[in-house]
Amino acid sequence: MTFFHFPALRALAVLALLLVSGCASLSGPSPSADPLESFNRASFKFNETIDDAMLKPVARGYVAVTPVFVRTGIGNAFRNISDVAIAANNLLQGKAADAATDLGRVLVNTTLGIFGLWDVATPMGLDKHTEDFGQTLGKWGMGSGAYVVIPFLGPSSVRDGFGRIADAPLGYWSHIGYIATRNSLYVTEAISDRAFLLGATNTLEEAALDKYNFVRDGYLQRRLRHVYDGKPPQEILDELDDSLEPPPLKK
Repeated sequence: MTFFHFPALRALAVLALLLVSGCASLSGPSPSADPLESFNRASFKFNETIDDAMLKPVARGYVAVTPVFVRTGIGNAFRNISDVAIAANNLLQGKAADAATDLGRVLVNTTLGIFGLWDVATPMGLDKHTEDFGQTLGKWGMGSGAYVVIPFLGPSSVRDGFGRIADAPLGYWSHIGYIATRNSLYVTEAISDRAFLLGATNTLEEAALDKYNFVRDGYLQRRLRHVYDGKPPQEILDELDDSLEPPPLKK
């Protein structure tokens, strides 16, 4: 089994975060949104080291040698696969019309778009959605629990950790029996995603005084907006801001 054996890696990493944060509340806000900060900072530093040593250089090389239309097609193909899980989660959230749109995207892009290499659904008015089981649990009333940085996988929360496990069976990696093929696809997807984020990485390094805080706050606020379809109640945003305020300096 290699490092990129995706189901084992994800399951072990997510189970590890759940063990580490087992005492964190899932039902409502905690006194701090980041009670595991010392662990999280160590994990964040570890992930940055891996990224600087491996992922970022490979992603830059990929951008340098791969034409834009090829990179776009590869990214489209993986996003087309993700629409299956998005459709399932929209259905679980009671958004039948959005689920139908997602399935329509899969049908159109897989056929007219040649296995998703071309996104022909968006110009036809079938807009892309962003849903996962972590958001579905949030819609059902489950609080996010503690913020956790998962080694190799990055920012998450206890609730979103459960969501990652639940979404896994809807991914391509669960249906490809030949390990070498599955791992190759996962590595390709990881490189494609990392290449897409190169510009955001440059902005982060230039703008953030504390990259850890910047990423954490951005992740938690983004997830709140996703759960509430872009319109979280202001009191919940205020509560999150209060929970992330640093303690007052001791005199």
